[in-house]
Amino acid sequence: MTDSIDLSQNLPEETPETTEEAYVFPMSFAQQRLWFLDQMEPGNPSYNMPAALRLRGAFLPDRLEACLNEVVARHETLRTSFGIVDGEPAQIVVPSLTISLPIEDLRDLPPEAREGEALRRAREEAMRGFDLTRPPLLRARVLQLGEADHVLLLTLHHIIADGWSTTILVREIAALYAAHLEGRPSALPELPIQYGDFALWQREWLQGEV
Repeated sequence: MTDSIDLSQNLPEETPETTEEAYVFPMSFAQQRLWFLDQMEPGNPSYNMPAALRLRGAFLPDRLEACLNEVVARHETLRTSFGIVDGEPAQIVVPSLTISLPIEDLRDLPPEAREGEALRRAREEAMRGFDLTRPPLLRARVLQLGEADHVLLLTLHHIIADGWSTTILVREIAALYAAHLEGRPSALPELPIQYGDFALWQREWLQGEV
């Protein structure tokens, strides 16, 4: 997710390289550090950012999946992979990407065992590594504990998110899902800047200081 700081007046004149398949941006310095660490130890789950959202009441999986994909469409960083382009580390943003939302039903277990099993699966999910060359660097799944009791598990790699942006992601999904359930249009404002724009600005600003 992008920072809320308005950098639009200070962005470099260059526009990202585009193809029919992707946009290519330089990595931010923080991303490049994480990318180098992943080169040394691919798929290290230490850099995973897990989150969970408890959903009580009516559950409409198709609408929740639609909300997830609306957020993915909204934030370029959720459609980003990382690799070498023209000899330089780069973030590669695909113009569109759809994620699925698998549901795991725990209702076959005794009621008193479901919470423990949900926690075990959440920990297991959080320890699964990512391949930084394959987007999305976001996974989602739902655990069903009861007829009206579900847990949405989200896992992101730290190269595309931090604690603050993960909180924003969860809030946006919750807001969109509530709007879907109530038949209201999305109230999320349009984003004035994406993370790739920030990375361009950061490189230009620091190079200008040299």
